[in-house]
Amino acid sequence: MNKELLVYLIIACIKIFLVFGVIQLMVISMIWLERKIMAHMQVRLGPMRVGPHGLLQPIADGIKLLFKEDIIPEKASKLLFILAPAMAMIPALMTFAVIPFGDKVRIFGYNVDLVITDINIGFLYIFAVSSLGIYGIVMAGWASNNKYSLLGGIRSSAQMISYELTLGLSLIGVVMLTESLSLVDVVNAQAKLWNIVLQPVGFFIYATSAIAEVNRCPFDLPEAESELVAGYHTEYSSMKFAMFFMAEYANMITVSAIAVTFFLGGWQGPFLPPVVWFMLKLSACLFFFIWIRSTFPRLRYDQLMHFGWKFLLPLSLLNIIITGLIIVIKG
Repeated sequence: MNKELLVYLIIACIKIFLVFGVIQLMVISMIWLERKIMAHMQVRLGPMRVGPHGLLQPIADGIKLLFKEDIIPEKASKLLFILAPAMAMIPALMTFAVIPFGDKVRIFGYNVDLVITDINIGFLYIFAVSSLGIYGIVMAGWASNNKYSLLGGIRSSAQMISYELTLGLSLIGVVMLTESLSLVDVVNAQAKLWNIVLQPVGFFIYATSAIAEVNRCPFDLPEAESELVAGYHTEYSSMKFAMFFMAEYANMITVSAIAVTFFLGGWQGPFLPPVVWFMLKLSACLFFFIWIRSTFPRLRYDQLMHFGWKFLLPLSLLNIIITGLIIVIKG
């Protein structure tokens, strides 16, 4: 093995370790932040008892779930029941492999790209991998042998099919402007002007579809407590439940990072280091998720379907047609 290949492998392993470590820290931080921000929006204090201002509450919750009894229903399909949480969690983490979070830096004489790998089909990779997460939810719903879980799984699969389509179409306009499927090229193309200015309709469609894609309020029909107990994870307990919980937050971070990359200029910004700009924009997107959950009530299921198929899908197709016409007119 030559020296350059060895250095490349070592740097790649360090980047994978750092990115996954930061994501895990962000998931834990998000659990605390969501409780505190929602509490203040509702004129409450939120967690206050474990650590200063409840800072250690996520750790206490993690310890509690770790020592809880792991129950598997007697008539459940045991293999699928066990695999489902991992199937929901892993695709959310894999998506980060192609998301650039900073410009090149020079370390010990080597130029290091702040992205795990820059592939020329990054756009296709994101949608190929992220769409696998739905299998975890469907597997959990079917394997639990519970009517509420099954209904939650069916709802989730229908919702994902409906909004995955508009989610992908919302980014086509950006790809047409950039003329590249590489996410690094998408960020570099926004050096002078962010895509949110050129594609405001695309951003609106992406933001709406992303909330539905991660099953967050007002599109949290797959786990609607008042109708389905807890939907697809009704029968889950202990760390398997925690993995579904963490997968939801990891998915939130993933779709927010994609929004930053495609519409908000990625790491681009004045004065501050590129990584800081990326994290600031990512934090703003995550706050948006919490704000939406605190503000809007849950939609009915028929309203969810009508909104996706009769409004967002035609709008996303119209956005692509108008973008194409403008590109042709400008030559």
